[in-house]
Amino acid sequence: MQLLAQEEYGLRCLVQVAQHTGDAPLTIHTVAEREGLSPEYAAKLMRALRRSGLVVSRRGAAGGYRLAQPADRITAWDVIEALGGSFFSEEFCDAHPGQLRDCVHTTNCSIRGLWRSVEAAVRGVLERVTLADLVRPEQDLISLIAGPQEPARPAG
Repeated sequence: MQLLAQEEYGLRCLVQVAQHTGDAPLTIHTVAEREGLSPEYAAKLMRALRRSGLVVSRRGAAGGYRLAQPADRITAWDVIEALGGSFFSEEFCDAHPGQLRDCVHTTNCSIRGLWRSVEAAVRGVLERVTLADLVRPEQDLISLIAGPQEPARPAG
């Protein structure tokens, strides 16, 4: 279970887009400069976010990126899922049997249950936090996370 750099940077890039209040779309160069990324890497992340429907782009001299929907409708989990997916892969246990061919805990594994529970808790937090929350002061986010455990938007 780990957060990849691309997921962290992708979330940061989207926060930049969410904070942008100008009429023109936010350019890759502006996003990259603000986050200390190369324009090429920022462009790669933004392409993945566009393919996932989180941003829309416009080409040309006046081109750039905008959110595809309001910031309060895009969750942190949406971004993580668009750039990498889950923290705990079902294949994890099969890929880590130690020196054995098969894991000795395949049929009764409390450890697997632990990782699934941790992932569910992390995902629950990420599903409650929206881009709109992430552009607010840090203390507001801390209060939100400590508050009632409800998703940012209804499921479905």
